[in-house]
Amino acid sequence: MKKNIYSILKGKFLISDDSFKNWRVIIFISGLAIVMIASSHSADKKVHEIARLGDEVKEWRSAFVDGRKELMQLKMESSIIKKVADKGIKISENPPVKIKVTSQN
Repeated sequence: MKKNIYSILKGKFLISDDSFKNWRVIIFISGLAIVMIASSHSADKKVHEIARLGDEVKEWRSAFVDGRKELMQLKMESSIIKKVADKGIKISENPPVKIKVTSQN
């Protein structure tokens, strides 16, 4: 048992006569490890991109809500009255009257 452990630690399985099989397995496992690491990096990059896009969506939604709030305030009658008061325009005291025109044939 002790002899087997020393032979593995010294690397004799890589230089022995039938080491070609061992090298194929080691190269295959190394290739799989490289593919796995590359896949992990790619997934991490996608996760960061998704998080960045999520933050961007939140910013755009906030800007939309702010713009909508400002538009609603501009459309309010009181704010319109304040804006046109500088030009001398006032609200009519009398409600509008519908004018009916009858044709005389």
